[in-house]
Parts: sequence; structure tokens; C-alpha cells
Amino acid sequence: MEELNQLSAAVAARRIAAGQLKSEDLVRACLDRIKSRDAEVRAWVDFDPAPALAQARAADSRREHGPLAGIPVGVKDVLDTADLPTQCNSPIYQGYRPLADAACVALARRAGGLVLGKTVTTEFASRSPGATRNPHNLEYSPGGSSSGSAAAVADFMVPLALGTQTGGSVIRPAAYCGIVGYKPSFGTINCAGMKHLAESLDTIGVLARTVEDCALLAGALSGRSVPDFAAKLQRAPRIGLCRTPRWHEASSATQALLENTAAALARRGATLRDIALPQDFERIYDDQLLIMNYEAARALLWEYRHHADLLSEHMRNTVKEYGAMPRAPYADAMRNASTCRARLPQVFADVDVLLTPSAPDEAPKGITATGSPVFNRNWTVLHVPCVTLPAGRGPQGLPLGVQIVGNYDADARTLECAEWVRQALE
Repeated sequence: MEELNQLSAAVAARRIAAGQLKSEDLVRACLDRIKSRDAEVRAWVDFDPAPALAQARAADSRREHGPLAGIPVGVKDVLDTADLPTQCNSPIYQGYRPLADAACVALARRAGGLVLGKTVTTEFASRSPGATRNPHNLEYSPGGSSSGSAAAVADFMVPLALGTQTGGSVIRPAAYCGIVGYKPSFGTINCAGMKHLAESLDTIGVLARTVEDCALLAGALSGRSVPDFAAKLQRAPRIGLCRTPRWHEASSATQALLENTAAALARRGATLRDIALPQDFERIYDDQLLIMNYEAARALLWEYRHHADLLSEHMRNTVKEYGAMPRAPYADAMRNASTCRARLPQVFADVDVLLTPSAPDEAPKGITATGSPVFNRNWTVLHVPCVTLPAGRGPQGLPLGVQIVGNYDADARTLECAEWVRQALE
């Protein structure tokens, strides 16, 4: 018997639009999966079956369908929802009810999407984790900060989920959980109604089990054109193998995965060449931390002044240290980031996309940390589109991923190339 909760969003949307599937049946299947598994996985911080089913029945009664056509969506709990609390994994916001949806949530609803519930985040989408476990092995981390979104999608509780990335918070948890994660070009999805951590870096992204599903949700929220995934690329992509200056931080399994992936893609017809990033790009790794913490110290100043005792020790220390930092180092880091972004055309002069690690290794054991974002921080600063694809298993049997990175605003091409890579690796 077909498991409806395992359908891709694109397939489900087409069936709902054709009258071959009811949204209510799809939502019930997802809710049943949550009921059977979430006591262990702990991906959800808040969901209410009755309103979700009411939304589904209303979707089934409509004659016109948007691109999301009655598809349930998980929403990371730093994005406002008018009908559910937004608590940011902080006791400061326990029970807080916004008056309005975040822009991305409102756009998802307008496109026919149904908010199934709120997914667990780390504290203010920073480092201090929540209770979510990796669905592949409950003793391991799902990554972060979009922990609940990644785990819920990976465990077939929902086909689509919204996440956010300031360092590596979409790509890394997607890689750890063995799904597809897509961080669009900076500014692609409107951030109004998001609890910001660092406004010059924060990017709303999507998590799904297919590249097509990621494109479907991001397109509905941004107006970007969605590639025709039924059509084959007219030519195999030109791919740059980019080990990055932090290659030494990748495990032997990750290094072997990337080299083997490059060889496999070359055999399928891709043009492969090594790409070394310009020397100025080395600074970006440290600059990302400085920019993020400087902006976070100001974004969370009210919480620090009024509820410091309810912040994690890490967050208190960050606000205290970086709140006292003068602007000059921050301004210098921002100038370097701008300079590097201006040099991106030379990086992509002879390639369509880059192939690079999604994470240093498979998920770490335990849930007290969310893993290193070292292979994501630079791309987040550069504002470029990134897609992680599941690509094998590590020594502990947990998923490994490879990351496809495109030039700024070349999101459609990046998604097309990512899908080509996915098919080539089958």
C-alpha cells in the first residue's frame, strides 16, 4: 500500500490538482507519522491536528489551487505564525503569539500550502540546541539550527519545511539527515517576520527530499522561475571541484566522498576542473563569525538587558563581548565580504557550479552540539545559492552529503545542475 506521507510534494501537488488525492488524506498520513515517531525524534515544538485538518478540508473544497495545492509545510520556530506560538527555543518567548504571519508563511498559505506546525530550532537559531534527534540514529545530532525541519522531512513527517541559515543552518542539518537542503541567494525569500540573528547573513531556505520539491517551495515564496525538471540539460554541466582552504577539516570519509563524486560525474559527461578560491576568500571564515556575532549582539540586546538570566551562557557571553566591540573590525569584515562578492564572476568564469563538502563529516554523536558549519560559512557570507544532496554513508552508517554552489542570483541554473548531479549519482 502506498504511504502518502512518503510522496514528494511535487507529486502530491499534481495529484491534488488533478483530483486524484485529497489534501486531508495527505495531512492525516503526516499526522499519523508524527504521532508514531515524534516522541523519539522530537522534531516538532508545536502542532495542532484539528486546525491542520480543517485547513486541508478547506483546500479540498476549493476549485482553484496554487502551486503548493494543499501541501503541508513545517515552519521553523523563528518564523512568525499568527495561529501558533513563535518561541525561538527560548523561555523568554514561551507562549508568545504573534499577531501576523511572517512573509514567507503568508506567501506559503497564499500558494495553497498548509502550516502543519512549528519545528524545533536552536536558541534564536544560534548554537544552543533543542531536543531533536537524528531520525537515522537517535543517539546522533540532526544538525542545526534548522534541526526540527530537517528531521521532520527526513522522517517523512512532512514533505516540505522552512529553515533559516546564518552560518550553515540549512545545508548542514539537511546533509546530516540525508535530505536535500537549498539555501537560495541572499534576499530571495522575504525575511519580514523572522527573528533575526544577523541581518546581513540570515537567509530563509527550504528542506525537502527532492531538488524539485525545494524549487517548488522556494519558487512559490519568491516568484523565481522553477526549472523544468522533466527536461534534460542540453549539455552536462561544467563543475568546479572546490576543496576550499579548509579541506584539512574534512574527514577522510568526506574527502573520499568528494573525490569519488567528482570522478563519477566526469564519467557521466560533466566537465570537471579544480577551482581554488582567491586568497582574499580565506578571511571569510573568520569574518563570518565576527559579522554574525556583532549583529547578534545588537539583535538580542533587549533580551540581554531584560532577561539575561534566561539566555544560554553562550548567548550571554556573545552579547556581552560583541556588544562592546567597536564598529571598525565589523566594518572591515563587511568591506572584505563585499570585495569577495565582486570577485565571484571570476570564480565562475569557466564553471556552472562548484562541488564542495556539505559538512566536515557525518553527524556527531549526542545532541549537545550541532556540528561544525565550516563548509557553509563562506558561502553564506558570499550570498550564493547552495544545494546539498545525499551522497552515501559515513563510517557510522549516517548520511553524507555533497554541496552544489552556484553564482549569486543563478539559482535556477544551480538547481538544474544539482538535479543533474543527483541523477548522475543514482
